Amino acid sequence: MNLAFRFSYFGDRFFGSQVQPGLRTVEGEFIAACRRLELFDDWREAKFATAGRTDRGVHARNQVCSFLTDKPERAVAALNQVLPAEIWCTAWAGAPDGFHPRYSAVSRTYRYYFFPDPGDTAAMHAAAQEFVGRHDFSAFARATDRDPERRIIEAQVFDDGPFVVFEVTGESFLWNMVRCMASALERVGKGKAEAGEIARLLTDSTGRRVPAAPPEGLILWDIGYAISFIPLPIGEKSRRYLADRHRHHTLMAEVSARLIPEGPGPDHRGYKSS
Repeated sequence: MNLAFRFSYFGDRFFGSQVQPGLRTVEGEFIAACRRLELFDDWREAKFATAGRTDRGVHARNQVCSFLTDKPERAVAALNQVLPAEIWCTAWAGAPDGFHPRYSAVSRTYRYYFFPDPGDTAAMHAAAQEFVGRHDFSAFARATDRDPERRIIEAQVFDDGPFVVFEVTGESFLWNMVRCMASALERVGKGKAEAGEIARLLTDSTGRRVPAAPPEGLILWDIGYAISFIPLPIGEKSRRYLADRHRHHTLMAEVSARLIPEGPGPDHRGYKSS
């Protein structure tokens, strides 16, 4: 049976998502869990594949993988029990013949969370509309030998609590493309560039490339398919991990605020120092 799983992970504990000998990666841990459950012996023969790569430090809310197995019930029931706490399955589907998580995807959505505040959200949102449509993204990615043209379906910038978020949906993306787009938008937000600069870069033939924003703020948010997924409950191990991680970072944020020397003005987030 060709079985597909939608899953999430924190990327900062892995050396990227793709299998790399001798390094801890998302795919490597997922394959190890499958072999431990005897879902398959050889991941190549099982045609294990994911929807795409994410770099070290990049996270995923809805990554997708698929593989062939003759034990689908065991996979659905037990994968969340044997996966490391930083990875958890959220849904599954019996995929049709010919399904491939990368090539069967009809769209991909990413979110980039800016920190600290990049400035003028409205100006960034207006500038993001320059990305919509089919363009040559050579200046916004490491295209190498791949076709640099990509079609962006929707792009928006909005406030989400203390963060400014860049959300972009496209048919497909190039390596570092979203992070480079985010970097260009941050220049607009800080008043260092206008929307016209993005328009010019989309037609730039000089070989210039926009630097990529840091990976920690990027999340693979969603991937669209023509199949439906059945929700899965998050395992208790991952629930505890998420809760512990949230408590730790909340505590460290508070400690950091207390360590900021007292001064007459607000700190970099706009809050008064304690």
